Amino acid sequence: MKIVIIGAGFTGTQLAKRLINGKNDVVLIDNDETTVRHASNRLDCNVIQADGNNLETLEEAGIETADALVCVTSNDEVNMITCSLVDSVYPKILKIARVRNYAYYANTSAATQKHASKLSSENRHLYGIDYMIHPDVEAAEAIVAAVEHGAITDSLQFENSSYELIRVTIEKESRLDGIALQNMRKLTEKHFLVGYVESEGETSLPSGPTILKAGDCLGVLMNRADLPEILALCGSKVKDVKKIALVGASRIGMIVAERLIHKESRSRFKKFFGLKSKLSQDFVIVDSNEANTKAASEKFPGTRVFCADVTEEGFVEEEGIDKFDLVICATPNYELNMVMAAYIESLGVENSIVLVANSAFGEVARKIGIEVPVPIRDSVVDSIMSHLRGDSVTGIHSVNGGSLEIAEIIVPDSSEVNGKALKDIAENGKFLVMQVQKTGEEHFSIPGGNTVLDAGDKIILIINATENDHVMKKFGAEL
Repeated sequence: MKIVIIGAGFTGTQLAKRLINGKNDVVLIDNDETTVRHASNRLDCNVIQADGNNLETLEEAGIETADALVCVTSNDEVNMITCSLVDSVYPKILKIARVRNYAYYANTSAATQKHASKLSSENRHLYGIDYMIHPDVEAAEAIVAAVEHGAITDSLQFENSSYELIRVTIEKESRLDGIALQNMRKLTEKHFLVGYVESEGETSLPSGPTILKAGDCLGVLMNRADLPEILALCGSKVKDVKKIALVGASRIGMIVAERLIHKESRSRFKKFFGLKSKLSQDFVIVDSNEANTKAASEKFPGTRVFCADVTEEGFVEEEGIDKFDLVICATPNYELNMVMAAYIESLGVENSIVLVANSAFGEVARKIGIEVPVPIRDSVVDSIMSHLRGDSVTGIHSVNGGSLEIAEIIVPDSSEVNGKALKDIAENGKFLVMQVQKTGEEHFSIPGGNTVLDAGDKIILIINATENDHVMKKFGAEL
């Protein structure tokens, strides 16, 4: 597969790296000399210094023979115009654009729904963009999901599934400390599956004899309702989250606030938090930018909004934020988010969710005591990769910096696993099928060795990244 990427920043280079590892033909274009030089030194692909929104440049890069165009420059308009330009000449090429401006995203979604029948009949997409990726929305949803779990851990949710992959840590002298993984089932009747084990900095797919110990992190596929019992085995518990302080009222912060405030009246939030009063009464927003706080005050009139620097001496104590259950730091300054969260936790707030740049910073955040880091750039690369995998792949999620990858796949007729039982296709250490939704069934279930996969079944599997190309080909989902 040949992919042309416009923009050689972090997202562009990370995407190129994953595509190159999958033996794809990649061309990377950027107009900044320093950026191009760094990318050329790090990547084994053709890197061109030029304006990516120039058709002549694109044709010199071989756009006419490309399968996909991915635009991830820092300029939304350049990304959108470049896709439109290519669509006007090469409409069959798959076009993906990262768009940060939420107004573009929202307006495009509304226009697409309004004119869906016309666009469908003409086989066209608005602006010529097949997929518009909005990192802020994805990051905000991840933050809200973490709040729903009491902000004690991060989780991955799947459509049409009551199971979630939740990251839990084994505490010293807990019931799991020192036992073999195969004996974990003797300690609970709950239905679960351990997808991965992170031990001493290395993440791997476990087997029955794997010994668990304090400090290890497990990726446990479980029903959300069973989280308290699984956490108890690990030596911790779910904490009540009733008072939340949101630091940052820019794009992501406002989306998070909207999800938590405007939707709190829906049963799932009231039921989870056990709220008797409106969430807005126990929810404060803090931002040092006057324009941001003014906009937040107008949008959420029942919420306390402060224009202040949370690191100012005395502010947290004076406003009683040190008595809150959770702080969410979601400013555009990712390093500052980590500093602010660590500072506020030192004053008494027990839990924090922090927006960070990538998974590498996420590991640093955990080491300084932050419960849930949300890596915004990794989610963008995952989203793009899922669209590049083709129609049979409906989702891609990287785990712990990309050492593992979770894929959501619809088994095609051509797959070599079609009609075979899991025990007959198993390859220890390479992949693990975690969930299966049989054709005609409404929900996913955790499969057993005798479960047979058929064409049309939806599966969710976790893959060792070094075996990604082999496993995807096995399941009929190669690039």
